[in-house]
Amino acid sequence: MATILLTIGDFSRMTHLSITALRHYHDVGILEPAAIDPHSGYRSYGTDQVAAAHAIKRLRNLGMPLDSIRAVLNAPSDAERNREIAAHLDRMERQLEQTQAAVRGLRALLFDPDVRPPITYRTIPAVTALVITETVTLADVMDWAAMAISDLFTALRLTGLTQAGALGALFPTEFFEVEQSSLTLFLPVPAYGARVSAAVNAAASAGFGSAFGADRVRLTEIPGIEAAVAVHDGPSEDIDRTYGALGTVVAERSIGVDGPIREYYPEGFDAEKPHRTEICWPVSRTGAV
Repeated sequence: MATILLTIGDFSRMTHLSITALRHYHDVGILEPAAIDPHSGYRSYGTDQVAAAHAIKRLRNLGMPLDSIRAVLNAPSDAERNREIAAHLDRMERQLEQTQAAVRGLRALLFDPDVRPPITYRTIPAVTALVITETVTLADVMDWAAMAISDLFTALRLTGLTQAGALGALFPTEFFEVEQSSLTLFLPVPAYGARVSAAVNAAASAGFGSAFGADRVRLTEIPGIEAAVAVHDGPSEDIDRTYGALGTVVAERSIGVDGPIREYYPEGFDAEKPHRTEICWPVSRTGAV
């Protein structure tokens, strides 16, 4: 059946898209009119464009960006179109999970404002560890951590070393103050002599590192500290509450000392799921009773 040209007003009524929206979609190349009068500039749309307009409206209601809508409409195949839509739905699900986590966190603040986790004190000895240290922003920390952890465990396998403790991380004060600093991820291994350490570091620079792109891995010592410790067992969105409770105890007892906050992940680290995190705040044990 031949398409019938419609005025922009009729097309607006049939699609529930405002004239302003239709003009905008024309300007950005999402939905161009079937015809434009060269004298008056009036736009006309075809009846065969109604379905596309309905699709645009629904995709916009789902929060899809205009560039993604353009990719959907211009997809060379149904499979490519469906992949684009599925990718957006996956993004929406992640955003929904983040929103739900934020709601849970806010409810906890409203109804359990004074809940504090148990605080313990620990002497953490120095350890030899495979280490990655790089400058990281707060916005990139989760993606960076996932890749760095993968590289650490690959280095562990390629060097033949064995894990001798929980995966850990060091967070300098400036990371929280300016949302960027040099962060360290480390994986403890048994202590070795200087000759072995030098050999592993040389291999990282010239040998095993190139096999997986992780020549940034080094074998070095992580110093020991005295620490006040709180355990966060839940989503990362709420870890600030555990930090706040731990920092409050340290401040109340005036036992804090300079040095990076230390986190340990005794059951592993998963950026996408809740995981157990031991937060270790450096302190002087004087008065920590």
